Amino acid sequence: MGTMKHITQVLEDAQINMSILITNDSAEYGIIRMLVNDTDRAVDVLRNAGYMCRAEQVLAVEISDAVGSLNRLLGVLADGNINIDYLYVTYSLTSKLPYAILKTQDMGEVEEFLAGRGYRQVRDINQ
Repeated sequence: MGTMKHITQVLEDAQINMSILITNDSAEYGIIRMLVNDTDRAVDVLRNAGYMCRAEQVLAVEISDAVGSLNRLLGVLADGNINIDYLYVTYSLTSKLPYAILKTQDMGEVEEFLAGRGYRQVRDINQ
């Protein structure tokens, strides 16, 4: 069984749902980032299955479904001198809107900064 198949089987057996899954690899190891419905339980079952893992807070920001919306968000972050550790974009199944999922060093400060510029943080990506 492949590693990804094993990871998804472990999560399925634990009844943990993934709403987003991103994979990256290098010569030494792979990184899987996912948003799940039960973070603490996912970390526990994956560790018990022998995987190194950790939970990180990310920020989901609603952006418009229009040309340049991600570029505008990145411009706002650049104007605030905010560095992004990683970023990916997804769509909500219910609202049909794109969300930028990002990780920065000071999530609380960035959330406040973006809210002050009219960006709405999404607490539940499935809403």
